Amino acid sequence: QVQLVESGGGSVQAGGSLRLSCAASGRAFSSYTMAWFRQAPGKQRESVAAVTWTGGRTYVTDSVKGRFTISRDNAKNTVYLQMNSLKPEDTAVYYCAASNYASVSSRSDEYAYWGQGTQVTVSS
Repeated sequence: QVQLVESGGGSVQAGGSLRLSCAASGRAFSSYTMAWFRQAPGKQRESVAAVTWTGGRTYVTDSVKGRFTISRDNAKNTVYLQMNSLKPEDTAVYYCAASNYASVSSRSDEYAYWGQGTQVTVSS
């Protein structure tokens, strides 16, 4: 099965930056959509961003637009989430996910594969 491993999380002060990485392995795929979701304590999982492997089309949720950028490196089977101007409300566990569809989506139920998550903590 597909395995997704996130890395790059940590603690940062407000206004700082982090870059999350998601390494995919276990199966060949070219039509998947890769995405980042996050879940803060006491809150439900929410979509952050998504990108298609082949076309590179992207989606970024309004709350992080202009601050976060999603990208992918097909040769490395890795997806990145560059997070700038971080705010305390960005604190959450960030999850990488993979979809069987070649179109970006913010719906978590369209993603079949999930990573374990990486903690991002933004202090004021």
